Amino acid sequence: MINFENVYLHSIAHIEPDRFISSDDIEKELSSLYNELKLPFGRIEMQTGINTRGVFDLLPSEIATRAAQKLFVDNDFNPRKVDLLIHGSVCRDMLEPSTASFIHQNLELKSECLSFDLSNACLGVVSAINTAGKMIDSGAIESALIVTGENSKALLESTIKNLLKIKPNRKEIKKYFANFTIGSAGVALLLTNKKENAIAKINSSYNLSQTKVAHLCRGNGDMNNLVMETDSETLMIEGIKLAKETVKDIELASFDHFICHQVGVMHRNYLYKELGMSLDKDHTTFDKYGNTGSAALPLTLSDAFHKNKFKKGDKVLLLGIGSGLHTSTMEMKWIN
Repeated sequence: MINFENVYLHSIAHIEPDRFISSDDIEKELSSLYNELKLPFGRIEMQTGINTRGVFDLLPSEIATRAAQKLFVDNDFNPRKVDLLIHGSVCRDMLEPSTASFIHQNLELKSECLSFDLSNACLGVVSAINTAGKMIDSGAIESALIVTGENSKALLESTIKNLLKIKPNRKEIKKYFANFTIGSAGVALLLTNKKENAIAKINSSYNLSQTKVAHLCRGNGDMNNLVMETDSETLMIEGIKLAKETVKDIELASFDHFICHQVGVMHRNYLYKELGMSLDKDHTTFDKYGNTGSAALPLTLSDAFHKNKFKKGDKVLLLGIGSGLHTSTMEMKWIN
């Protein structure tokens, strides 16, 4: 358990993808394979509840930069006051240097502002909040900018191209199915040690790992040729089993809102049933954006905030699950 004393969410912002691709669009591109394997059209949306997912014609650093710029403009915050920058995406511009380096340059942050990438699959942003929060509480820094810029374009394109080339059978195609749920988003969060002008207080987090099942989801390649293979059903079962262990000491009924990782409708319904959480308190973005990796949870938080879903005094529980396998909960209280 990590307890935070003076860590506040000052502001949060997200940007829309350049364009959206529907589930029907993907199946049309795979029509020859669908016909050969006698697969029913409409299965992607039917099984996941995902109607569209977005893509950018931008690098991850450019996506994250735009999200941060929107946050600064909307909140009239001087970027020169940022003490720490963490880029938490799965996607990166290149292996070296850090993608955070380019974001730091784009935003013209001060040279004293420490910056680095933090990679932890879909939990990258939540892990970044944990890291930055402890640095704020220790007095090492006063503010931290956490950004993510996820782009599914390369994965979607390479998966479709690869499937049409190798022509898998009905059993083999299952391990690629999760690729069609992946979407894109840019999100930026600003944490500070000051309650003034903040929108929420971050109270605590709890994290668990079950790394013996790290093989269930593996991604590899480069930004132009990404490959991901997933045992989706087993990953869902193991992830929710670990999530159940993570929340066992939390009084779930005391929360007004649940913000969970956005995988799809089947995963969401199974998660809420197994953990005894009320769907009435749920917030969802997967139907429009898909599974946006490390951006999924903060995107949903930002979307709900900007739609005025929270009021002063509301308790919000974030619940993230990332391949590896890792889970995190984070308790927040809305103060503005």
